[in-house]
Amino acid sequence: MSEQLAVIMAAAARGEFPAPDGSTTVVPQPNPRDAGVLAFTAHSVVFTDADPAWVRAELAATSSDPLAASMNPGFLLALMARTGRRMNTIDLLTVADTLPGPPPLELRELDAPVRDRHPRVARALGFRDEVRVWAADGGVLVLGRGVAGRWEAAIEVDEEVRHRGLGRALATAARHLAPGEVVWAQQSPGNARSVRVFQAAGYRPVASEALLVAG
Repeated sequence: MSEQLAVIMAAAARGEFPAPDGSTTVVPQPNPRDAGVLAFTAHSVVFTDADPAWVRAELAATSSDPLAASMNPGFLLALMARTGRRMNTIDLLTVADTLPGPPPLELRELDAPVRDRHPRVARALGFRDEVRVWAADGGVLVLGRGVAGRWEAAIEVDEEVRHRGLGRALATAARHLAPGEVVWAQQSPGNARSVRVFQAAGYRPVASEALLVAG
């Protein structure tokens, strides 16, 4: 397994980003499941088992602007065709330091099969390992190991209890429950409510991310 992507992401979590020189770094996939693109400030990272020479040639052919080429729909379509993968969306990737002690929210951990029937959990199982799930009244928190082994959080709040601070409380709870030093979360940029919730809970914007899914 390549550890290059994990090293890049660990540095980014500490605020140490790739040089903003307009270039693209191409690294192998960290595992067979995870492939995609990260776009930092003026620097992109493509993690794929596709030929790096092909990646660079396609980036150059797609856009005259190296700062935008890696997230250009033309390049992403070409990468999907080359790898036989698909993608769902381009996400905002955020990270937060973990916090000591138990979360300031009453949660109950769910076990399979009850856990696995929840739609949010079913999706997480396709993207993450070591998935754990906690429920609160009106909400769900999911933690699991995603890209390059990073701990990722996802939350869902029932419509009838929204606008009461539960989303922020769940996102904060993830900072108490995740092992290690940091926890990551992705939000669709168009989902302004989700973006605001995670930033209010202390998650810092790091990059944009396009994950390519096998099959």
